Amino acid sequence: MQREILDYLLRKARDTEYGHAHGFAAIRDYDSFARQVPLNTYEELKESIDRMRHGESDILWPGKVKWYAKSSGTTNDKSKFIPVTADGLRHIHYAGGTDSVALYLRNHPDSRLFDGKALILGGSHAPNYNVSHSLVGDLSAILIENINPLVNLVRVPKKETALLSDFEQKRDRIARETLSKNVTNISGVPSWMLSVLTRVLELSGKRYISDVWPNIEVFFHGGVAFGPYRQQYEEIIPKADMNYMETYNASEGFFGLQDDPADNAMLLMLDYGVFYEFIPMDEFGSDNPTVLPLWAVETGKNYAMVISTSCGLWRYIIGDTVKFTQTNPYKFIISGRTKHFINAFGEELIVDNAEKGLAYACQQTNAEVLEYTAAPVFMDDHAKCRHQWLIEFAREPDNLKAFEDILDHKLQEINSDYEAKRYKNITLQHLQIVKARPNLFNDWLKAKGKLGGQHKIPRLSNSREYIDELLQMNT
Repeated sequence: MQREILDYLLRKARDTEYGHAHGFAAIRDYDSFARQVPLNTYEELKESIDRMRHGESDILWPGKVKWYAKSSGTTNDKSKFIPVTADGLRHIHYAGGTDSVALYLRNHPDSRLFDGKALILGGSHAPNYNVSHSLVGDLSAILIENINPLVNLVRVPKKETALLSDFEQKRDRIARETLSKNVTNISGVPSWMLSVLTRVLELSGKRYISDVWPNIEVFFHGGVAFGPYRQQYEEIIPKADMNYMETYNASEGFFGLQDDPADNAMLLMLDYGVFYEFIPMDEFGSDNPTVLPLWAVETGKNYAMVISTSCGLWRYIIGDTVKFTQTNPYKFIISGRTKHFINAFGEELIVDNAEKGLAYACQQTNAEVLEYTAAPVFMDDHAKCRHQWLIEFAREPDNLKAFEDILDHKLQEINSDYEAKRYKNITLQHLQIVKARPNLFNDWLKAKGKLGGQHKIPRLSNSREYIDELLQMNT
């Protein structure tokens, strides 16, 4: 199936400028594709994408591309503009949405999903330069703008509300518009959806979302790890039959779906117009890393994901890392980001480690983490160093020092490199937790003009850029 997808992509784009430059017409198999087409980051494709945004045709994909998903991936000021073609909308993004519902209904044949409305959070969009009918915006806004009009009969809020750019205004209007509706399902990023649901509770005067919407049955979530938010959702939706389904829908494509409620791993979607390759993380960043097609991956190893898509991305390093749990069928978990990790001292702490450590510490101390980020405190004159965590708690632990100890020990248990560096405090000292004031992370995003939409808190960073900015605001 993946070989067929590669053939389709090469055949479709053979007469584009990029196709001519890299000899697509002469490529007959995967090996020649890997030889002739280089690995790309956004920087390598940026000039071509900018020309496309100015209205040029047949650059990375046939024809003109009207839509661009604005993505930071982190909260850097510099934005990326990911092309979203008509083929990509149909064969990748909407295919993923359709399969999300299909797989959910397969697993829950008694569902009454369509008896009510779907609350779908969206971002916003804006004109793209001065090109007629061309727009840039959050992927969710592009999907809402182009969706079949019939879908608007089963979704809330109103399109004008869904596309508002001011998140605080949008949050209030969404809550007011949906209070009296029969909402059966919700879709969005867990952090932003939680903010909307909190406003619904404030306006309704109810304690539980299930008192406002008694027929709610599923949350289709993605964008950030759900683990840190699960307990908060279970508290405001205390229904035994409430379901949660993870989706992996990024600006660059729709890649995975949780097809089994009992398994947190997601099914890799192989027939969507996306060709996958993988770089072993122990070679990532080297001059000539090994690059593997899907059929060569192994379970239990961390890989950086590389995609070629019908949106005109060619051997594009997306920035996410994945780990396969099985290969028949191919199922995986998102283990982190190629840039969101701490490896300042050889400890190779990834987001997957952080999420597991926090979940365990919360479980042991009855705490709840709302937002967090972590970064290294670099070596002093005595070669001592540590990790500093800035955490905003939804429920604080009774003893912050106990929480620190549990998190530190758990990280040693699940990451041998971290454990080795922590050995007898010789190099890496005990981690430090700084308690964040309420709304610190939201205020930081707001100050950067990135509140809502696709923007995310950088969980781990090898530099102190983000955490130092946040600490300055933590007063």
